[in-house]
Amino acid sequence: MFNLSGMTALVTGASGGIGSAVAQALAAQGARLAVSGSNADKLNAFRDALGGDHVALPCNLSDGAAVDALIPAAVDALGGHLDILVNNAGVTRDGLIMRMKDEDWADVMRINLEANFRLCRAAAKPMMKARFGRIISITSVVGATGNPGQANYAASKGGVTAMSKALAQELASRNITVNCVAPGFIATAMTDDLPDAQKEALNARIPLGRMGSGEDVAAAVAYLASREAAYVTGQTIHVNGGMAML
Repeated sequence: MFNLSGMTALVTGASGGIGSAVAQALAAQGARLAVSGSNADKLNAFRDALGGDHVALPCNLSDGAAVDALIPAAVDALGGHLDILVNNAGVTRDGLIMRMKDEDWADVMRINLEANFRLCRAAAKPMMKARFGRIISITSVVGATGNPGQANYAASKGGVTAMSKALAQELASRNITVNCVAPGFIATAMTDDLPDAQKEALNARIPLGRMGSGEDVAAAVAYLASREAAYVTGQTIHVNGGMAML
């Protein structure tokens, strides 16, 4: 089950956190990957650690022209077809609305929403030709619930969710599914450094009593990327330990 052998995938933001867990999960199930990120050295090191016949394609998602070139580069590097697109890369520029600068809003929208749109638009062409595809975007629980100090981030992730529903309806006739995975609190190097009292306060908000892991998110992505998920489209799988039951 969830055997991805013979399938190809592009994962953005692949060299750290959730992205690396997603890439590892897809590779473990047999997919051949193009991994992308903004830090070429870190990305190449991650590709090397993955082993296998994977490729690294550095890309600055704030550069529209570079984003537009990424899908054609991935298709070429992966032998002429792309089965799976995982839009994982994203940024935050947190701040209360009265202090949020125009550039903080614009940067988050450009990378989290506009780049996602550009990649989906480019990926649709080869997927429609092949009459098969899986587009999966990593959103966030705050795209559904909101969060103080994250008006830009919440809007960008909510926008991705709504866009994915529209694309799911547009592309379904070509056997292309479009879905989202929305993580809640996920343990990272940053959360590891939090004081124990803060960790306990966070965990108290989660019915399962712990923060999630990158592997928890990656498991949902692997399912949606699989042939077994052929009848699931326009959906969001929330991976948040019950923190928000949506």
